[in-house]
Amino acid sequence: MATLKVAFAAAMLSLGMSATASAQTHYGIGRPATAAEIAGWNIDINREGTNLPPGSGNVAHGREVFEAQCSSCHGNKGEGGIGDKLVGGQGTLASAKPIKTVGSYWPYATTLFDYIRRAMPLNAPQSLSNDDVYALSAYLLSLNGIVPDTATLDAKSLAAIKMPNRDGFVADPRPDVKDKRCMKDCKP
Repeated sequence: MATLKVAFAAAMLSLGMSATASAQTHYGIGRPATAAEIAGWNIDINREGTNLPPGSGNVAHGREVFEAQCSSCHGNKGEGGIGDKLVGGQGTLASAKPIKTVGSYWPYATTLFDYIRRAMPLNAPQSLSNDDVYALSAYLLSLNGIVPDTATLDAKSLAAIKMPNRDGFVADPRPDVKDKRCMKDCKP
């Protein structure tokens, strides 16, 4: 039995080595991705709003999309349910029980757009149109008192929003971390 275990371990080790070697070998299958294929997956949005797509959406349309796509998890007004609470929590971050929501915690409105676009709704991620994502962003920001309920958002207006907790994050002081997002009193 011990011999069988040793033989099995040796075979597994050999397979691991061969898999590493084969990863470096070209078998003539597949092809490099085209620029268009890469662009189709390059949908992330940074905090400055780089790569925000064309389109726009208003609070009223966002309310409709939220009711149809989001309320079953996040509650009728973003108050939470089986999904996270999205509204409220302002002024609670320094308390014993902070409530981290879009309006109280998130530092950039562009992050909201990026997250909704890539991950929501949970049962069908990336199924919403750009206009729907702008509208949902407008609706959630409106529920949190960040934009008026008459707001219409697009790439330019979304990127210009200053979230309440934008300055609530600090640079990482560890010397081995190169933090390029330093906000105040940071040393290079």
